[in-house]
Amino acid sequence: MKFSIITPSFRNSNWLKLCIASVADQGEQVEHIVQDAGSDDGTQDWLLRDKRVKAFVEKDAGMYDGVNRGLRRASGDIVAYLNCDEQYLPGALRTVEDFFERHPEVDVVFGGGIVVRADGSFLCQRRAVVPMKAHTQVSGALAILSCASFFRRRLLDDERLFFDPRYRIMADAHWVLALLESRARMGIVQEFTSAFTSTGENLSLKPEAQREIRATQLGAPAWARVLRQGVLAHHRLRKLLAGHYWQKPFDYAIYTAKSPERRVSIHVSKPTARWKW
Repeated sequence: MKFSIITPSFRNSNWLKLCIASVADQGEQVEHIVQDAGSDDGTQDWLLRDKRVKAFVEKDAGMYDGVNRGLRRASGDIVAYLNCDEQYLPGALRTVEDFFERHPEVDVVFGGGIVVRADGSFLCQRRAVVPMKAHTQVSGALAILSCASFFRRRLLDDERLFFDPRYRIMADAHWVLALLESRARMGIVQEFTSAFTSTGENLSLKPEAQREIRATQLGAPAWARVLRQGVLAHHRLRKLLAGHYWQKPFDYAIYTAKSPERRVSIHVSKPTARWKW
């Protein structure tokens, strides 16, 4: 089973190096496609020579247009996208491959993820639940992490489920809504597969995100907008019943700015699901 991982890139040279390293050491059959939008921060000085990736430098219409360009070039059986400030944890792709092999009927797999600070220290953990339409529309958040999402290429070939580049921040949410509309079969991997870095520069923190969130909420049925607090409570109850708010102490290993060539193992003695800045 071959993986294709797409990374959209623009002026994120230092983060991109860590991302690439985390894909390259997975020990699986994987092509890593980097779609760079013409970075002028030194990225092109090394990216085109990095044999671990297939690099393409071309202007795009935003991050999700870059992702789509990479997806159209992908040749793998399983595809995913991983932003520059995200990484795969050790053994992530093997875990995902094993799940897909055991469940040939599943189209999409969502794994667990950890959120780390810019220095690599632990911030919180996130486990996925199967998304629901009303929550995706009105919450302004997702039941999954995009960096821990993997899907079969038949969703591209048969369903044409690419990302909508009209949205610069909320395209993930609209992709999930398209998954639900197409009745794609979804599965959950309980293991942590990925790390998301809260850099302070993430797109979801931009003012434009609030405009797109409001537009997405306006597309929800009237009952979901009126009962928004109930929808959010139902989502939290699902996570509570799934045990997502409890986590035993654990270790994770990632690349950091201080250790770009070797993973650093970090112990979490008091895990939390609360995203505290």
